[in-house]
Amino acid sequence: MEMTKNVKNIGSEIEQGVKVVGKKVSEAFDNLASHLPFANLAKKENAAFHIEVDLPGVTKEDIDLRVEDDILVVSAVRYYKNELNNDSYYICESSFGKVERRFTLPENIDTQNVSASFNDGRLEIELQKTKKAQPKSIAIK
Repeated sequence: MEMTKNVKNIGSEIEQGVKVVGKKVSEAFDNLASHLPFANLAKKENAAFHIEVDLPGVTKEDIDLRVEDDILVVSAVRYYKNELNNDSYYICESSFGKVERRFTLPENIDTQNVSASFNDGRLEIELQKTKKAQPKSIAIK
């Protein structure tokens, strides 16, 4: 009888531990997701790509856009306003700090010919296919 009680207690402790770990993992993923900027990816008719990344509250000077191997990396830093800091807020649902998003590029993208513009908190990136990979029309005689 005593052994059954001990086994039930151990089972309850394990169950409680699993709940605590599950909650911690969920919080970690929520925190991670809050630091990933939202993005839209579109494929154009000519098979080039258009990417829009939402970066509200970020200035153009605080954005770093680069290609590493075949990965497009968008990183930015969002700062607190000069007159406010973390202790000034009662509730703060906005994320501050570094955000980063990575996009694996197809091998036929011309990584030397990437263009970008930033307006109203949205970074727009244009990616073109390499000349070799672009479709070529052949005239029929």
